[in-house]
Amino acid sequence: MRAPGFWHREAGVRAALLSPLGALYAAATRRRLAQGPREKVGVPVICVGNLNAGGTGKTPTVIALAERLRDRGIVAHAVTRGHGGSLEGPVQVEERRHSASETGDEPLLLAAFLPTWVAKDRAAGARAAVAAGAQVIVLDDGFQNPALAHDLSIIVVDAGIGFGNGRVIPAGPLREPVAVGLARADIVLSIGDAGAQAGFDERWSPEITVPHVTGALWPLPTGLPMQDLPVLAFAGIGHPEKFFQTLKAMGADIRATHALSDHQPLSDTLMTRMLREARAIGAQVVTTEKDAVRLPPALRAQVMTVPVRLQLDDWGPVDAALDRLGAAPEGETDHAGGPA
Repeated sequence: MRAPGFWHREAGVRAALLSPLGALYAAATRRRLAQGPREKVGVPVICVGNLNAGGTGKTPTVIALAERLRDRGIVAHAVTRGHGGSLEGPVQVEERRHSASETGDEPLLLAAFLPTWVAKDRAAGARAAVAAGAQVIVLDDGFQNPALAHDLSIIVVDAGIGFGNGRVIPAGPLREPVAVGLARADIVLSIGDAGAQAGFDERWSPEITVPHVTGALWPLPTGLPMQDLPVLAFAGIGHPEKFFQTLKAMGADIRATHALSDHQPLSDTLMTRMLREARAIGAQVVTTEKDAVRLPPALRAQVMTVPVRLQLDDWGPVDAALDRLGAAPEGETDHAGGPA
């Protein structure tokens, strides 16, 4: 399902008419979050969440955090519901044993960077991760889930989209009102280029009362030079057009694009059709890292993957927050001799 266009316009009749339903959705979220005390599992829990429905860049953020924690000598494990997967969990994801249909695509991608657990019950997943040696839990999503106590909550937002029209589903893209969600947040991370960041600041800065960090997704080198390479690009992510724009910025000659729905299964039939189309127009098939884990194994060698990594403009606020959690770089202590 693609987000309706009116979700991202300032005003409109449809958004206004649907606002009462949005109020009911927001109330349901508020009631769910008010349920009982949240469980603590004995190690810091970092929640990488969002207010918007759909992709905002949470998974690249989890990867960047995992690498930052690893550089500090901290063993981090990821816990996720495994959207689109069949496993209830808790189960630790094994790249060679599990498929995207079992775990979902994002956990398979995360498992290449840090131990990753799929669990429909996030608290059970966190307990399993701690038992396996996790010193920090990084939740991929779960900001609106009441199961676990969060020691640090990072709200990730696509700078180019922002918080849309500021209304709650189905009147807009939000899971809860901006002011309500940000009241529980510790950091807002907006991801996008300089132009998108400027637009985001102009529209949303007055709403943000916590540290605001900016960053961008940058492609890593691929096996083939992208400049002038004829490509057929497909993506089944939250906003496929962003991937197509990345390829264009890399200099690719984009002959065709296919915007799939988020997490859409890549059947043999679908991929055979796209590969046949690519041969007909003399193009290389290209996709995202997240989509690549859903490819049929026999066809993976025929599809080029373009990975991206998150780069923050300033890690200072995040590092300060990690210090406060006790996740200081290995060997650093405070004046009392304990962890900084």
